[in-house]
Amino acid sequence: QVQVVESGGGLVQPGGSLRVSCEVSGTIFKINTMGWYRQAPGKQRELAALITSTGLTRYGDSVKGRFTISRDKAGNTVYLQMNDLKSEDTAVYVCNVDGYLDTDYNSFDRWGQGTQVTVSA
Repeated sequence: QVQVVESGGGLVQPGGSLRVSCEVSGTIFKINTMGWYRQAPGKQRELAALITSTGLTRYGDSVKGRFTISRDKAGNTVYLQMNDLKSEDTAVYVCNVDGYLDTDYNSFDRWGQGTQVTVSA
């Protein structure tokens, strides 16, 4: 059973910073891509950032230059450092992880429950 658990959301003032974390646990052979998506009320879910097992990153256009995604050395925790936050960054941030469960390459793709980030004065 693969579990994805986010933490670190909260309330922050415009211009402030926040870091959210996502930890993956369970019986896993290999984690491939870890990503953060966000969904604001009344809007579609969009990519914030993702990182592959080789360290390649991709960012949504609206967060480029302000957000940084990284993974720990063990490769099972992903962080999203968010700087210069704006009111339009307010959303539920949801972690997504994909990979393989075993050496037969049975794949998995899991979403976390999400963590609320609110940017407001």
